[in-house]
Amino acid sequence: MTTSNQSGKANNASSKEAKLAKPSLDKDLSKIVTLEEATRSISQQLFAPGLAILFLAVAGGFASILIGAQPNAVYIVVAATLGGYMALNIGANDVANNVGPAVGSRALTMTGALFIAAIFESAGALLAGGDVVSTISKGIIDPSLVPDSQTFIWLMMAALLSSALWVNLATYIGAPVSTTHAVVGGVMGSGIAAVGFGAVNWFTMSKIAASWVISPVLGGVVAAIFLAFIKSNIIYQDDKIAAARRWVPMLLAIMATAFSCYLMMKGLKKIWKPDFEIIVLISFGIFIASYVALKPVIRKQSEGLENRNQSLRKLFHLPLIFSAALLSFAHGANDVANAVGPLAAVMHAAQSGDIAAKVTIPIWVMVIGAMGISLGLFLYGPKLIRMVGEQITKMNPMRAYCVALSAAITVIMASALGLPVSSTHIAVGAVFGVGFFREYYTRNSSRRRQYVKQHTRHPEDSHGTSNADREELGRRKLVRRSHFTTIIAAWVITVPASALLSASIFFVITQVM
Repeated sequence: MTTSNQSGKANNASSKEAKLAKPSLDKDLSKIVTLEEATRSISQQLFAPGLAILFLAVAGGFASILIGAQPNAVYIVVAATLGGYMALNIGANDVANNVGPAVGSRALTMTGALFIAAIFESAGALLAGGDVVSTISKGIIDPSLVPDSQTFIWLMMAALLSSALWVNLATYIGAPVSTTHAVVGGVMGSGIAAVGFGAVNWFTMSKIAASWVISPVLGGVVAAIFLAFIKSNIIYQDDKIAAARRWVPMLLAIMATAFSCYLMMKGLKKIWKPDFEIIVLISFGIFIASYVALKPVIRKQSEGLENRNQSLRKLFHLPLIFSAALLSFAHGANDVANAVGPLAAVMHAAQSGDIAAKVTIPIWVMVIGAMGISLGLFLYGPKLIRMVGEQITKMNPMRAYCVALSAAITVIMASALGLPVSSTHIAVGAVFGVGFFREYYTRNSSRRRQYVKQHTRHPEDSHGTSNADREELGRRKLVRRSHFTTIIAAWVITVPASALLSASIFFVITQVM
């Protein structure tokens, strides 16, 4: 009886649940949940573009308030909006080269890198960005050949819009490109459309084209040389800690010297221009002081560390953080002109009616550039930061150190020799150089084979001791070839693509207006 009663109660309960169940209601609720998830996903995707559009509106409104009811004020407002757009793209694309290796090596988190880069990019732009800028980027065209200020305004607007659109596209496909080259191509294209091929300084253009090869090759070679030194003298030594105590203070002193020299030559050149002899003297003093100060610090940091590569990485974390900050400062001081230079040129031409070779940049124009770079970095920078720091080749602090040091040393060498180089191409070329050198070293280094053989429990199983292992090492690719070809292609076509786009925009503007 008890069993039958229990079964009856169970049947009654199940029948009640069946009556309470509402299939149509459940389907409706499921649809609502799905709709909410889709809405949330779309809203997240639209957040960054919405904030960017809001910034551009604020930049244009800010300019209109400060300019007031002046003649040709609408040109200045439009140029301020375009300058803000270019600044957003500089932050999204160019800044990745400064902090990408540090993020890829885990010396910095993504959040920490974004804050450091934003702060120092803005500081470099506002403190050392200078108050005078050339109206024609790199002397690409002769301003005296431009017939009137109206044509010049259309020319600069077309150059600014085309370069911003190209950098935007490059960011979308994941290719770090030179914003300076994009602006150069934009000025060249609209200059040809406005005046003709005779307006272009082709000797200057040939030097810029040469930098497509010079910059990445120099950056890659310098980075590979330092990585070879670290591998031979520290990583593949029996006592890694003792080797680190001997060489790391010197390596870090070289980094401190290089970055000090880099800042004096590039980052601070618009507020302080020391003579070459002063730079050499100060750099030598910084090297000696850094080496003396760092030797006991590295000894103390290395106490208790295990004799393995993982321990060595800790010694490079803090220098990588400083290098990211200093590279960002120098970048902000130099490349903010790519956004605000054409804007300042348009403003001068609209207000005075003449074309000047150099113009003064108002502080509010610099603010638009600095804020745009920082906002673009936060909204879109992580994609390129991951590309440079993680996806091209695997980074660790030692490799990231070589990339950062190469960026500073190569710029110094090129500046001293008068060679045109791109900081973007140098940094990314250094990443490629580190990756390709690792491929070569892994396959061909007798020191590495001997070290692995000595530290393998069963020598017959060590890498490089059998034909199968050698074939496997020969097949390993430590640099992603798809990223390599995409980036190289983007570099090669940056100037011609932005030039064609700029010429097209100039023709459209002149026909419509």
